[in-house]
Amino acid sequence: MPPDHPQWVIDARRAVGDRIRVRRIEIGWTQQRLYEAAGLPRNTLQRMEAGEEMKVSHLLRVADALRVHVRDLLG
Repeated sequence: MPPDHPQWVIDARRAVGDRIRVRRIEIGWTQQRLYEAAGLPRNTLQRMEAGEEMKVSHLLRVADALRVHVRDLLG
């Protein structure tokens, strides 16, 4: 992680990734089903669930595929 990110940013990204994973599991989807539904590359979804940097456009696509509002993923 770049040293210029404060810890709260890193923690918030991890929390978003956790919410994506929890919702995906709640609806019984594999990562493959989600990345296909969202139209994203597999490694992009893996990075998102790991709490790494993510684009807003990717987050919006994942929220739409999961049928939740993006604010539910942001917490």
